[in-house]
Amino acid sequence: MATVPTITLNNGVQIPQLGFGVFQIKPEETVEATRTALEVGYRHIDTAEMYGNEAEVGEAVRQSGVPREEVFVTSKLNNGFHARDDALKAFDGTMDALGFDYLDLFLVHWPLPGIDVDYVETWKAMEEIYRSGRVKAIGVSNFNAHHLRRMFGETEIRPVVNQIEVHPYFAQNDLRAFNADHEIRTEAWAPIAQGKVLDDATLIRVGERHGKSPAQAALRWAIQRGDIIFPKSVTRARVEQNFDLFDFELTDDDMREIDGLDRADGRNGPNPDEFNYIPS
Repeated sequence: MATVPTITLNNGVQIPQLGFGVFQIKPEETVEATRTALEVGYRHIDTAEMYGNEAEVGEAVRQSGVPREEVFVTSKLNNGFHARDDALKAFDGTMDALGFDYLDLFLVHWPLPGIDVDYVETWKAMEEIYRSGRVKAIGVSNFNAHHLRRMFGETEIRPVVNQIEVHPYFAQNDLRAFNADHEIRTEAWAPIAQGKVLDDATLIRVGERHGKSPAQAALRWAIQRGDIIFPKSVTRARVEQNFDLFDFELTDDDMREIDGLDRADGRNGPNPDEFNYIPS
């Protein structure tokens, strides 16, 4: 079994650089998919209250036989619970759903620019949650640099990660650099652009040089850039393939070729400066 590198966050907590994501995995499929990932060797699971499968992630960890302290679990504050009291209750709900005594990482899922509750108030609630000792680290997701600058000036605890859309077609170099300059690690969601990279000629060519798939080439590119990633699949063969990233290394030329795929229109997901979705 490969040894997944760990990254030390700005508060000293260590996170496996490769994880397993459960976004868009149906609740009825999540236990088996997550348990399979843990059997393959993943020790980092990324979920969210918005995904509707926190309870199944918790059940999979219990069924796996892997000690709880060996599995790094992330969840996220749902949109619509940004006011202080709502955020505290939402965290309690996440803990009840997972069935855990503690959580490894809790994130603000979106900044939500158009709602009445300011995300700075939300972050202050996150700081309360962190100080309670029930979560080892707190961070944000889908925050741009201007969101973070405001937080720095009005709050006390710096996020440990910023989970953002990053893949070869949307490299987010400026935001990644901003994160790094402020000791915030970048987590890359949709690291294979929701499958769009699989037919890319450059990634096919780079992968073939190493006897790997285009998805593995894209994931290895992210690993070598220092991003934390968590690809998802419900197919065991694909789960295993996504884990098989540590017996090869891309050359500088390989990295430059993949870097060249970045493009202005590469974003697949919502723009955080416009996204205000509140689940019903």
